[in-house]
Amino acid sequence: MAWNEPGSSGSKDPWGRRKADGGSDLDQIVRRLQQKLGGLFGGRKGGGEIGGGRAGGFGAGLIVVVALVVWLLSGLYIVQQGERGVVLRLGKQTEITEAGLRWHLPFPLEKVEKVNVEKVSTIEVGYRSNPRTGGKTKVPKEALMLTGDENIIDIEFAVQYKIKDAAQFLFNVRDPETTISQATESAVREVVGKGTMDFALTEGRDEVARNARALLQEILDRYNSGVHIVTVETQKAQPPEEVKSAFDDAVKAREDEVRLKNEAEAYANDIIPRARGAAARMIQEAEGYKAATIARAEGDARRFSAVASEYVKAPGVTRERLYIETMEQVYSSTTKIFVDQKGGNNLLYLPLDKLVQGAMEAGPPSAVMVAPPEPETGGAQRPTTRSRADQRKRGVAP
Repeated sequence: MAWNEPGSSGSKDPWGRRKADGGSDLDQIVRRLQQKLGGLFGGRKGGGEIGGGRAGGFGAGLIVVVALVVWLLSGLYIVQQGERGVVLRLGKQTEITEAGLRWHLPFPLEKVEKVNVEKVSTIEVGYRSNPRTGGKTKVPKEALMLTGDENIIDIEFAVQYKIKDAAQFLFNVRDPETTISQATESAVREVVGKGTMDFALTEGRDEVARNARALLQEILDRYNSGVHIVTVETQKAQPPEEVKSAFDDAVKAREDEVRLKNEAEAYANDIIPRARGAAARMIQEAEGYKAATIARAEGDARRFSAVASEYVKAPGVTRERLYIETMEQVYSSTTKIFVDQKGGNNLLYLPLDKLVQGAMEAGPPSAVMVAPPEPETGGAQRPTTRSRADQRKRGVAP
C-alpha cells in the first residue's frame, strides 16, 4: 500500500505529518549542530553548567593556538634568485636577506620589500619607445641640447642601470626612474655643452656617452640612490631638421677624408716595405760586388807577384807563356781570325766557327802525326825575341 493512500495507519507522510517531538529530521540536525557549537564556545551542554564550562574553555584555547600558528606561518616568505629582501620592523630596516626561504615577524610587526638586483632596466631620454607599433615618439624637450659653440643638436640616449643597494634604492629616492631620467638629461647637457657640434655629431659620440655615464654615476652616488649605471648609449645624434641636409654633406665630406687617408696609409704601408726591400737587395748586391772585386784584385795581385818572381828567374820563358796564355784567351772568344803574312800582301782568313762545325760533322778527329822539329842548320837562326814582338804587333801568329 502506498504511503499516501487513505486508511494506512503506518504511513509516514514527510509533508504533512510531524514526529512526536514536533520537528522534522532537518530541524533535528540543525538543532544538534547548534548544541555542539554552543558547547564548544562555552555554552551549556544539557547535563549541567560544569561540563559546559570545561568544554568551552578548551575550544577557545584551541582556537587561539590555531590562530597563533597561522599568524606565525604568515611570516614565511621566499626570496627568488637575483632578489634581495629588505625586512622592515615597524617601518625601520632591520636586515637584508638573500635568496631562499626566509621568515620574519608577521604583519603588523614586520614586512618585507623584495627588490630585483640582477635586472637591467632601461630609461629613455629624448624619445619614448612604443612596444605595440615598434616605433618611437620624439620628446623635443629632452632631445634638443645646446653645444659649446652655440649650436643646437638633436640627441637621444638610452640608459641601462641595475640596483646595487636595495635599501638605498627603496628609502633614499622617492621616484628612481624620474630621478635617473632627470640626472641623465642633466649630465648629457653638461657634457654636450662643453664640446662643439662637430665633435658631438662625428667622432665624439662615443666619448660623449662615456663622459655622460661617468658624470651620471657620480650624481647618483651623491644621492645615495643605490643605482649602478651599466651603460649610456647614444641612439641618435643629428642637427635639427632645418639644417640637416647641410650637415649630412659635411659628414660625408669628413668620411671621404677619412677614407682617402686610410687608402693613402694603405698605399704607403705597401710601397715602403717594397722600397726598403729593393734598397736592401741593392746594398747586398753592392757588397757582393765589392767583395768579388776585392777578391779578384787580390788574386790578380798575387798572380802578378808570382809571375814577376818567375819573370826574374826566366824572362824569355815567362814572356812566351804570357803570350800563349793571352792568345788562348783571345782566340777562345773569337770565331774569325785574319792573319797578315810578313813580306806579303795577302791576308789569311781563318773561319774558326766553320772549321769547328765541319770537324764536328766529319766525326772524331784522326790522329795527326806531327813531325819533329828539324835540327837547326848553320845558316838558319832561331827567331829572336824582338822578331816575335814585332809579329805580335802586326797581328801575325808565330
